Amino acid sequence: MTTTPPRTQAAPQDEWYSPLTHRQILSILSGLLMGMFLAALDNTILSTAIRTIADDLQGLSMQAWATTAYLITATIATPIYGKLSDIYGRKPLFLTAITVFLVGSLACTLAQSMYSLAAFRALQGLGGGGLMSLAITIIGDIVAPRKRAKYQGYIVAMFALASVLGPVVGGLFAGMDTLAGIAGWRWVFGINVPIGIAALFVVFKVLNVPHERQRHRIDWRGAVFLACSVFPLLLVAEQGREWGWGSIPALACYATVAVGITLFLWVERRMGDAALIPMRLFRNSTFSVAIVASTLIGVGLFGSVTLIPQYLQIVHGYSPTQAGLLTVPMMLGIMTGTTITGRVIAATGRYKILPVTGTACIAVGSLLFAQVSWDSQLWHPLTAMAVMGFGLGGCMQTLVITAQNAGPRRDMGVSTASATFFRQIGGTLGVAVFLSILFSTLTHNIHNAAARLGIGPGELANGETDIMRDSSFLKDLPVEQAQPFLMGFSESVTLVFYVAAGVAVTAFVLLLFMREIPLADASSDSGRSDDRRPEATHGR
Repeated sequence: MTTTPPRTQAAPQDEWYSPLTHRQILSILSGLLMGMFLAALDNTILSTAIRTIADDLQGLSMQAWATTAYLITATIATPIYGKLSDIYGRKPLFLTAITVFLVGSLACTLAQSMYSLAAFRALQGLGGGGLMSLAITIIGDIVAPRKRAKYQGYIVAMFALASVLGPVVGGLFAGMDTLAGIAGWRWVFGINVPIGIAALFVVFKVLNVPHERQRHRIDWRGAVFLACSVFPLLLVAEQGREWGWGSIPALACYATVAVGITLFLWVERRMGDAALIPMRLFRNSTFSVAIVASTLIGVGLFGSVTLIPQYLQIVHGYSPTQAGLLTVPMMLGIMTGTTITGRVIAATGRYKILPVTGTACIAVGSLLFAQVSWDSQLWHPLTAMAVMGFGLGGCMQTLVITAQNAGPRRDMGVSTASATFFRQIGGTLGVAVFLSILFSTLTHNIHNAAARLGIGPGELANGETDIMRDSSFLKDLPVEQAQPFLMGFSESVTLVFYVAAGVAVTAFVLLLFMREIPLADASSDSGRSDDRRPEATHGR
């Protein structure tokens, strides 16, 4: 006589997550947080130090390269890490990412020009591309979708620590002439070395998640064509203002992007499940909307984080350390938004309202910041930062969980990497385009401000072009001589945040049409294959 076994024994393929205890999950999480802390600290510590670094290396208007070079390589590497981790396992790829990041950090401490710093930041980005996305993927491996919110508090605490320490420590190092015989700003990168070594040790010891190797070809052609698409796109975004948007180099970049995207899509379709980013994922409307929204959120996140400390330093005259401390309201907003998001998801299993509300808050905060002027009271930008931060807290992790939940279990790596990849694409474009808008309008706005004050172009102290290369001369000028520069810079920042508000409104409208797939809270309810879960593969 044949007895039908109970469901829990009959369908092992339905068990998405290992039956780990809370203590075991925390042990693994400690290693993941170390890696995530490296990536988070690197982003925040540079934001308040970049002005000093650019001034010292004589390239204020080239500062975007220090950020953009990192984001270009991190963006390209992200989906590669996701696919390789699906094939070979998360642990070896996570260890590789930390190691490459450390080598790049050490190289950055030796930079002698903005060009060499950009090259070393690109190397650093090859490692950074795997730190965040792989950590989030591993959390997705071991914790059911609805229960992930329970562990968001630890991630929030890590981000809070990095967000508060980063700007302050970055400003502290930037404010030092030397430390141990080395220029202070070089320690912005050097501090990664001891933290990274500790992360390597912890991850090696605690990250032991079972992995069943998938037999896939590696989509190297897709990676090459992806690079051919991303690099010229970001290059023209950064250099377009100098070349001219209709110049021959710009047109060559547009053509290369078009050819690269066409070939990438062709290769991805031919590779099927082995593709770097499987095209079938985009047949799911929920996944597609989450990806596009992540891209738009990335524009606002990276763009604002880059510009706000510079506004505080250049316009209000705060030191790098003070500017770092003054970004705390934004970080507190992110923490608050993420904490509320985690509790709502854990209690209800629903999530659509969270990024909808979040993008609305980002739009409002951006509009508030767009009203600042060179003599605004400090409460004005601080309030705008807090509102933007609250909105970002409701969007970032929620959209990643949405992308993970929309697809099958076997695509956890590529789903997470895709969400991170497109957010970084948005972030890279945001930094490049926002800084391009800033510097392409700066000279014009300075002249207009000078004209309103009755100052002729030839009477501007030090000449208006100096601020494009080195803004440190402003601190030595009397207010009446510095005023045209301060007014011009704040007006350019205003334009940037109007653009940021428009991006946030676009994301808000898009998310209104996203179809919500409720999050499961048990392993047996969440691990279904494509054919058994039609709502996860076909949008309605």
